[in-house]
Amino acid sequence: MSRVDDSNHHPFDPNDATVFDGIFGLPHTLRDAYVVLIPVPFDATTSYRKGAAEGPQTILEASWQVDLWDAETGDPWKEGIFMLDEPEMIVRLNDEARLLAAPIQNQEDEVLGSDSLERINAIGEQVMTWVHDEVVSWLDQGKLVGIIGGDHASPLGAIMAIAERNPGLGILHIDAHADLRCAYQGFTHSHASVMHNVLSRVPEVQRITQVGLRDLCANEMQTIQTDKRLRSFFDHDLARAQFEGKNYASLVQQIVQTLPDKVYVSFDIDGLDPSLCPGTGTPVPGGLFFHQASFLLGELVRSGRTIVGFDLCEVAPVEDSISIDGVVGARMLYKLIGWSLLSQSPKRES
Repeated sequence: MSRVDDSNHHPFDPNDATVFDGIFGLPHTLRDAYVVLIPVPFDATTSYRKGAAEGPQTILEASWQVDLWDAETGDPWKEGIFMLDEPEMIVRLNDEARLLAAPIQNQEDEVLGSDSLERINAIGEQVMTWVHDEVVSWLDQGKLVGIIGGDHASPLGAIMAIAERNPGLGILHIDAHADLRCAYQGFTHSHASVMHNVLSRVPEVQRITQVGLRDLCANEMQTIQTDKRLRSFFDHDLARAQFEGKNYASLVQQIVQTLPDKVYVSFDIDGLDPSLCPGTGTPVPGGLFFHQASFLLGELVRSGRTIVGFDLCEVAPVEDSISIDGVVGARMLYKLIGWSLLSQSPKRES
């Protein structure tokens, strides 16, 4: 789906951004945009339901219905926001890896022990390297970079690139899953392994603070208990604390205090209640509601911490005309951009 960009006959109106094809209906170019969004349409190792590769396009189309003034973050659009085209190379690699992964995930005996797994892992490494180099190129130009997945393996290269510039980096990881599995189903770049890969391959990351966890294996729990870089806030603990009378704001303050000054936000949409993201690949009952997530981001910013990059992953459409996956994804993306810009504004103006 696209719309006609006719700036000669339709000058941009922020109160009626319904003409231009850019993300959120914006007319920005790469030259005048401070925020650059990189789509990574890759979901080959998704273990339950595919579809996250369609996330960037789904979010783009839904973004055209998002009003540009935001009650919490003001006018993020004024800083300039530009979403790159989907890279054809990543699309091709995803198609190849999907075909190779399907029989392995279905445990078809004749493919086990074949070269397919080695090739899939090589593709994962190739995607990671491409994302890393792409992010580096935009950081060199002074841009704030966000990744739009794709599954949660998509942003590993971005985390690497941003951590290289920010030693001691913290990650605020919002997710239903811990993503600490090692080579899940044999895939070293699995969506279930991204935080394991950060711990093992990105030494500049000082802290990973996880929020909303409610689905993990025993090995992941052991890692959480033994690795001092991890601080995990489980969904059932947060719920119980509120049932017992603690307010959400005080719980969020405890979460924020675990993070260093510079923070990367890694947001898996299944960290939200699945009523808000029914199409996501691995939905789990429970989770944050929209305003709880935005409040968490806001408190991070109000604490004086700086968001230096972010990703939004696992948004996947369903074949339903009333599906809200894209709508929630686009609005969560705008919140991520808005809070990130607010966290940087005093420093950029000084």
